[in-house]
Amino acid sequence: MFELAVRSVLQRPGRFVGTLLSAFLGATITMMFNSMHDTAGGSNVDDQSAELLTITGAAVGGYGTLLVFFAVASALTVNVRQRDEEIKLLRCTGATPAQIKRMVVGEAVLVAVVSTLLALVPAMLGGRALLGQFQDNGQVAEAVDYVFGPIAISAGVSITMLASVGAAFLAVRRATKAAAGARAPRHRLRTLGGWLAFLAGVGGVSVTFTMDRTEPALMAAPAYGAILLSVGFATFSPMLLRVLLGWLARPVELLTGAPGYLTVHNLRERAPQLAGVLMPLILFIGMATATLYMQDIESNAVKASGVGKTVADKNLESLNFVIVGIIVAFACIMLINSLYAATSYRRREFGGQRLAGATPGQVLGMVGVEGLVLTATGLFFGTLAGVAGILPFNIVRTDTVIPDVGVAMWLGIAAVGAAVTLVTSVGTARRALRTPAVSAVAVAA
Repeated sequence: MFELAVRSVLQRPGRFVGTLLSAFLGATITMMFNSMHDTAGGSNVDDQSAELLTITGAAVGGYGTLLVFFAVASALTVNVRQRDEEIKLLRCTGATPAQIKRMVVGEAVLVAVVSTLLALVPAMLGGRALLGQFQDNGQVAEAVDYVFGPIAISAGVSITMLASVGAAFLAVRRATKAAAGARAPRHRLRTLGGWLAFLAGVGGVSVTFTMDRTEPALMAAPAYGAILLSVGFATFSPMLLRVLLGWLARPVELLTGAPGYLTVHNLRERAPQLAGVLMPLILFIGMATATLYMQDIESNAVKASGVGKTVADKNLESLNFVIVGIIVAFACIMLINSLYAATSYRRREFGGQRLAGATPGQVLGMVGVEGLVLTATGLFFGTLAGVAGILPFNIVRTDTVIPDVGVAMWLGIAAVGAAVTLVTSVGTARRALRTPAVSAVAVAA
């Protein structure tokens, strides 16, 4: 079956582009930042430089692990769902569920190995550039030499491999059960993980109230709390989408007509599949909102105190902006991959709708309204998670409940999320509609 996995990847590499790109970026980020641990353990490293490098590797390495898993899981889940007919055919020709699992997991292993090898050079260059930036800012001594060693390589290989294999196993398990006519598994592990993330997030946010405003790590607890709450919301995104549709269905249908009716119907039917889109969107909104606004509050508090920024303050500010930059880039790519794969997969659905009387304009309108509903859902729950971390931090840091910050930053975050969602989904749908309706249905069948 591993030979079949290799043949599958070589014969149809296009279907693995999204997974390969997600794993490649994840491995690059993981190795790039974990190389800071290798550098901190090198020679000619003073204590101050070692502290910043270690904090950078630990903080962003943790974010990277989380993002890698979600990115690879999202891409692989969509990939496996697009192969329902192929898996059913394999079952009909005598392949056992165990053999199909080995094939798909073998594909994931092959993709993980290739992506990790491709990521080695970019990770080295990125890590060297990051160290150079710290040295230019005076945060790390010029005498510190860059080291790309065993910590970076082992972290990149292990995290990418575990994420790929774990995500592939979970995705194909559901697909093989469905192909055999069995009831789909109930995702007990995902539900348990979601609740654990919620509890840990609430705990992280609550711990903030026990801390002193002068503690250097004050921002860490609410930031991680907001991130874990985002993970919890992302885990339960299919259910949350259905709840929102219960409130928004009628207004959407009244405001947008036929596209709105098609949108509501499709979103209800495809809520589990759209989880792959909502996950990166909620994570992006929640992480970016929490981190950027807490840094803004911290900067305003330092400025109001009349005391200049210390080295520790500058280190924290740099680290936060680096983290947000990584999150923005990675989450956007996750979102683009998920939307592109999910929308391309709907070629047959679009053809059937056109044969039933829907015009291409109505189909595009449906996709556009879907994008708006998904954006609103991601914004709502991502912002909720971000605010849950921002308010406790602001209360402890400034003794006020409402932060003295504007909405411009949030509007910018929302605009990025909306633009990526709408441009990718509508653009991919427009490309799919170039295929004549009869041909689309016939080819997909």
